[in-house]
Amino acid sequence: MSDVAGGIPPILVGTWTYRSFLSNPDVNADFDSLEFGRGNIRIDPGPMQIFSGLIYGPGWELKLKGSIAYGNPFNVRFQGVGIVGGAQWIYDYQGYLIPDWPNGIDQRPALVGSIVRTIPHPTGPNGKSTAPAGVVAQWIAVKQDDNV
Repeated sequence: MSDVAGGIPPILVGTWTYRSFLSNPDVNADFDSLEFGRGNIRIDPGPMQIFSGLIYGPGWELKLKGSIAYGNPFNVRFQGVGIVGGAQWIYDYQGYLIPDWPNGIDQRPALVGSIVRTIPHPTGPNGKSTAPAGVVAQWIAVKQDDNV
């Protein structure tokens, strides 16, 4: 799992399918009602311990900058910053690379963690509502086929 050239681990580099979920403990909540966000995360190659990339979806993108802590599991901490619909968006992310199961079948690399909205921003049709700062959600990202 380490890169001979001293960069970030190759297992992290590439494109990941991202989904985040609201923190609703009601087991009877409709699964669709839990969606907080979805898109792709691109993790770029770079120097050891430096996290950079992009999180994006149709009509939006945030540049990602942060760090990687080595261990079992790897830990990623990064911030996404960008202008979406004319407003600044800032989100902070913490995540962990899920270790492989020794008896796992067709296991894909996955990152799991939490996200917090760092500043409020307009949301909804025509930006008439405000998405408040401080909202926390959980997220999962599953590695796409580009570098599995």
